Amino acid sequence: MAEPTVRPEGPGSLLALTVVGASATLNLYSTQPLLPLLGRTLGVPPVAAALTVSATTVAVALGSPLAGWLAGRYGRRRTIVAALFALVVPTLLAATSRGIADLWAWRFLQGLAVPGIYAVGIAYATVEWQAHGVGRAMASLMTGNVLGGFLGRLVAATAAARASWRAAFLALGAVTLAAALAVRHWLPPGSDRPGPARSGPRAGPAGWGWLLEPPLLATLAVGMGTLFTNGAMFTYVTFHLSAPPFSLSVAAIGWLFAVYLVGAAVLPFLGRWLDELGSRRAVAASTLVTLLGMGLTLLPSLAAVAAGLVLVSTAAFVANAAATAHLAVAAPPAVRSAAAGAYVSSYYLGGALGAVLPGAAWHRGGWPATVAFNAAVLVLATAGALIHWRRPRVP
Repeated sequence: MAEPTVRPEGPGSLLALTVVGASATLNLYSTQPLLPLLGRTLGVPPVAAALTVSATTVAVALGSPLAGWLAGRYGRRRTIVAALFALVVPTLLAATSRGIADLWAWRFLQGLAVPGIYAVGIAYATVEWQAHGVGRAMASLMTGNVLGGFLGRLVAATAAARASWRAAFLALGAVTLAAALAVRHWLPPGSDRPGPARSGPRAGPAGWGWLLEPPLLATLAVGMGTLFTNGAMFTYVTFHLSAPPFSLSVAAIGWLFAVYLVGAAVLPFLGRWLDELGSRRAVAASTLVTLLGMGLTLLPSLAAVAAGLVLVSTAAFVANAAATAHLAVAAPPAVRSAAAGAYVSSYYLGGALGAVLPGAAWHRGGWPATVAFNAAVLVLATAGALIHWRRPRVP
């Protein structure tokens, strides 16, 4: 099949990048609305059920460096497409799990495939759109993240409510396969071509010194803090809302994730704003909005909780788009693919920790303690950006 000829700056290529973003998050958090159901069905406590989220995100963090090497060896576009088809296999096999340990294993294998989509997708966007506005490309990628995250949760919750939690993974596998076929057909070729593995920075203090630069470390911290907070909020709110006074069903909790659609509607308009306003101000604004949203979720009203989650989710995607766009100035040109891999590792490590560490706060003080813990993590991460993004390392 002939390669597409869409120019990187064209609207068709931005749509393809949106599909890549959606494909990356489709399965990542799909078990969140199922957590109370998994706990009851498999007879495990909340933290054990939450590990079905962190198992995937830990794998993403571990696999991101390898994804960078594969992209250098085989090309960014080819790596993205291959990773998508690979993701279909463990997604379908998760339906065969005999217990929670099996489910953790299949979820871990799902996560190993995601960096080839997401981390390489970030590198693809920062390189191919460098002359046409990286902010627009990142907004498209993050819009896809929003849509994929919502769709994955909705598909899983709907299938589980109508059949079983096993049916959720069969449905997700079918959607993942359709996404892989679409990306293979629509995503334009990049400027790189398959060939011998490219020589990157050498290991050791001299070769990896770029990773220790404060602007880049602050960027990694923003990514980690953003997904820690967002993942923790949406993981433990399912337990909060399944208990009195709300007592929501699995299907109702799945539809609650429709709050992500607000982010999908907002992010396409933020690309030019990110390019003009700058990442530092965007991250500061997103943190203030997140804290406001967290406060709303403490109210004994489902409408207030939903409104708070709208603010939390939308602000998180703004912060992520701003941080990934900042990679273009925080990392030297020769190591941007490696920096993208490091960012994704930090980002999803934050998500993995966010599914587990707040468990202690939840056990001791319920939802209010969990929210307070998450707020503290986010404020610390933002403070690093406000300090060190004053003098970014210009390529």
